[in-house]
Amino acid sequence: MDSSDFTVSVKWREVVAAVLPVPEQLLPMSNLDLLLPPLDVGIFFCYKKSSNHTEQNLSPESMVSNIKKALAQTLVSFYPFAGEIVKNHLGEPELLCSNAGVDFVHAHADIELKELDLHRPDVSVHGKLVPVKIRGVLSVQVTELKGGGLVIGCTFDHQVADAHSANMFMTAWAEISQSKPTTHHPFFRRSLLAPRLPPQHDKLIDKMYVMLSSIPPPPKEIEVSNDHLLSRIYYMKAEEIERLQFQASYNGTRRSKIESFSAFLWKTIAEGGNDLSKGVRLGIIVDGRKRLEGREKKNLSLQNYFGNVLSIPYTEASIRELKSMTLKTAADLVHDCVETAATEEHFSGLIDWVEIHRPRPAIVKVYCPDGVQGNFNVFVVPTKTLPIRTLVLVMSLYNSASASLLFPQQSLGY
Repeated sequence: MDSSDFTVSVKWREVVAAVLPVPEQLLPMSNLDLLLPPLDVGIFFCYKKSSNHTEQNLSPESMVSNIKKALAQTLVSFYPFAGEIVKNHLGEPELLCSNAGVDFVHAHADIELKELDLHRPDVSVHGKLVPVKIRGVLSVQVTELKGGGLVIGCTFDHQVADAHSANMFMTAWAEISQSKPTTHHPFFRRSLLAPRLPPQHDKLIDKMYVMLSSIPPPPKEIEVSNDHLLSRIYYMKAEEIERLQFQASYNGTRRSKIESFSAFLWKTIAEGGNDLSKGVRLGIIVDGRKRLEGREKKNLSLQNYFGNVLSIPYTEASIRELKSMTLKTAADLVHDCVETAATEEHFSGLIDWVEIHRPRPAIVKVYCPDGVQGNFNVFVVPTKTLPIRTLVLVMSLYNSASASLLFPQQSLGY
């Protein structure tokens, strides 16, 4: 069977709301939220049927019911995921926490887990096992596979949550499904990310972020059929990452795993380019929670803050330069790039920069086409380990299998 040629049939669908009443309220976006465009992000978890015959024999319907019940309980604390995005009088997005609920689908696919082409999720997973979000902030689909496998797919609006926030939610969902106390208790106090008075920022931010109104339309000669997003999953063993880290480090200077891998990826993409004059821009997402710890209040750790707290510095080089430089040199450039955003002053300045330009929408520059056909933009997203092994352990027949992935589901549309 072609791994993309399989049928997914819906068994039932419903809207899952928080199990307890949630007072309707408007939750404003923080200045850092406002830097995110309307972008849906998908994540999926694959599980194979357990060979442990001593475990309780639960039917697929019972297991999906457990997942749905735990979701309704999790939404009590993570109520923004049950809301919807609306526009305020300035045209800016804000979150209406109305407990409108999450679209939940129980489906069946006539393919075995081992037959899925996980290398090409945009072909085999997107829109089939990971739902296309139609409304609200979050959509969930639980799909039974032929032979007993299971896939849990989620799609959420990046304007509302970053990877750290999604990780908190997934972890809490997993813990509740196992009747365990939750590790994280999210809070949504936007005042922790308020701008300074008067607002001020480094000029470097003007090079990293741009107004949407300043972005030129794409060249007419670019064919629409060639301007689309590709998603790929690659598996790298831990020892391979460690080898890259060793090769990228020198004279007592130790580069991080993510810096070493990013440098390797940057050079690898350049190796596929034939026009040596074209450029490759590498953006790396930096989480600002640790950098902004000076803003924390008593009993409010930014590690439990729900929303976007990220910046995306970038570095660029031509294909000619990348092909000729060593991995060590590339890793040095990546390190210097990350360091530009790894400070409290950078994130405070970024918050202030947005405040100065509101309500005009802005976006990180590396997301945008530069008007030069053939140039590449690459993004590296360091994420915490998601609860792959714990999410559905309450469903005794299933053990965690091969893959999870955080990937964008649609282009930005400019």
